[in-house]
Amino acid sequence: MASERKRMTKEKRAVFVIDDHPIVRQGLAQLINREPDLVVCGYADDAYGAVRAIENLKPDTAVADISLKGADGIELIKNLKMRVPALPVLVLSIHDESLYAPRALRAGARGYIMKQEATENVLVALRRVLSGEIYLSERMANKMLQQFVGAGTTTPRFSVDRLSDRELEVFRLIGQGHGTRRIAEELRLSIKTVESYREHIKNKLTLNDATELVQHAIQWAQQEKMR
Repeated sequence: MASERKRMTKEKRAVFVIDDHPIVRQGLAQLINREPDLVVCGYADDAYGAVRAIENLKPDTAVADISLKGADGIELIKNLKMRVPALPVLVLSIHDESLYAPRALRAGARGYIMKQEATENVLVALRRVLSGEIYLSERMANKMLQQFVGAGTTTPRFSVDRLSDRELEVFRLIGQGHGTRRIAEELRLSIKTVESYREHIKNKLTLNDATELVQHAIQWAQQEKMR
């Protein structure tokens, strides 16, 4: 009986889930494990644990959120691209796809889908990346195509598109109310490095001081939640 279960599991494509919310992990597992061709082989709630587990378990694909404990999903994707280059990663996140999908794809992800999408679309996205294709929503695919052909070349004064992936990660944490020391601890960086990122963010967003930086970060974080 045990050997039969093992044989059936081997016939399925193994999915590794990375999300810091237990309810999301459990919900994804229930969704995926109901499928005849897919099975969840493991979980992680942070980027560092995910890399170690993926190297050991060798799944066929990984589903990752952007917001994680420690390093964020973009940094995780870059790390996985170096360590497990053949692994297709699908990002499943609440964060605005118009901002994060291009960054995720540049980092090495094979697809991006928002958590607001219908559950059947998550399965479509998973199978798409497993087959070697890219998955984006129709709206996001059209937007990226328009950008590619040169539409919308003007950039507003205050645009987080100016920020690097790491700077955006710091900006997001500032918007969540985290101070420099807390950010340094979460990202495993020195306080001096975080302070340097804060200065770069202020310069790129043409902000006058630390107070204005915090105000804009909080405002942006609130807008993100409302999307």
